[in-house]
Amino acid sequence: MSGSPITAGKAATALPATYVTASGLPRYHPVSQALHWLSAALVLAVLPLAWVAISLPPTPAKGSMFVLHKSVGLTILAIVVLRIVWRMIRPAPPDPQAPRLLTLIGRVNHYLLYAIFLIMPISGYLLSALSGRDMPYFWLFTVPGLPKDDAAQKIFEAIHVFGQWLVYALVLLHVAGTVWHLIIRRDGLLERMLPVQDGRGSSR
Repeated sequence: MSGSPITAGKAATALPATYVTASGLPRYHPVSQALHWLSAALVLAVLPLAWVAISLPPTPAKGSMFVLHKSVGLTILAIVVLRIVWRMIRPAPPDPQAPRLLTLIGRVNHYLLYAIFLIMPISGYLLSALSGRDMPYFWLFTVPGLPKDDAAQKIFEAIHVFGQWLVYALVLLHVAGTVWHLIIRRDGLLERMLPVQDGRGSSR
């Protein structure tokens, strides 16, 4: 089953060639594309850093891995906030035509991804900060800690540990939806989040 391109009508045809996919779907703005793929790369980095850090014995290397994990986490927080602000300035293009339920699932998944990528860095920061110690950010500067509070620290530890499972589930759902559009519907959805590939607009 192959989907037909969106007939966003005049809104789509009014866009420059480089802002429309080969199949006629409105493409995400280049800033949105860059922020999306940067977020994806950092998420792919932050999880293994945590796994390695936890598995290491108490050594300087373990501390360094945690510094990298926490620094990448704070970077994700900053980028997600930037993405939310940018999305308010530049809303996402209309969705391709698809069954209503699947469209709803996709939108809810996007909102939950934004939420979890705010919750995880914030809970991670509070988990670290409530130990009473400052936190290095890529060894460039330190983020201030908070007064030591073991009880609150355990709460944010539980949130952070549980949140990782939500990250796995939501990311897998997001990837599965993209694969479904790519292989089953073949509606060019993924191309909306990629730079133009066919040279359109290159002479401008």
